[in-house]
Amino acid sequence: MQPTIDLNSDLGESFGAWRVGDDDAMFRVVSSANVACGFHAGDALTMARSAASAAREGVVLGAHPGYRDLAGFGRRALDTSPAEIAAELLVQLGALDGVARASGVRVRYVKAHGALYHRLASDAAAARAFVEAIAAYDPTLPVLGPPTSEIERATDAAGLRFAREAFVDRGYAADGSLVPRGEPGAVVDDPAAAADRALELAETGGITADDGSRVELRPDSLCLHGDTPGAVAIARAVRTALEGTGVGIEAFA
Repeated sequence: MQPTIDLNSDLGESFGAWRVGDDDAMFRVVSSANVACGFHAGDALTMARSAASAAREGVVLGAHPGYRDLAGFGRRALDTSPAEIAAELLVQLGALDGVARASGVRVRYVKAHGALYHRLASDAAAARAFVEAIAAYDPTLPVLGPPTSEIERATDAAGLRFAREAFVDRGYAADGSLVPRGEPGAVVDDPAAAADRALELAETGGITADDGSRVELRPDSLCLHGDTPGAVAIARAVRTALEGTGVGIEAFA
């Protein structure tokens, strides 16, 4: 039986006059798209275009909610209460899902963005509120997130499906966390290096950390950021390398 893995990308992050990444090209490479829902990036028209692209390219649509932080692209840590995190998630999830219906698709999973993603990995109360909001909206929606985290434990406790994610274009520290942006090795923007990392993750379930140690992740999905420099070339190199070694590309949701 041919091994398979999902390729996901954070897309739909343009808003207003600002353009982020080449979504048209990325939609033709990935199998799942985490689409911004207007809080950290994206707007109504971008969400509609993203849903239409997902429908046209046969890509599974995921909601990518973040903190209400357009100025900081959702990458600033905010002291938002668990209750507000849950309420803002529902606003974002409902908005994208509503827009998607007009294109004949639905939101099929949820993945948090940026600083919220990292908070949910370690804050049990926030993770529980986030997952309980998803369960109240639609308990069939899987959650995509970091392995062995509070969000994985909260998802399991709520009876929802959890999908483990690993990052092809980000460096890992020995404890399994991502190397902070701005530090050496944080971003992998060389297509060949990214392809090698994707193969290592898909074939072994782990990755070499920045200190040379081994990080076990057992991913269901590999992430490629749409705003990484050269994102399209990276994505194409990763997909070509995986398929060239017999690994099929298939959405997890």
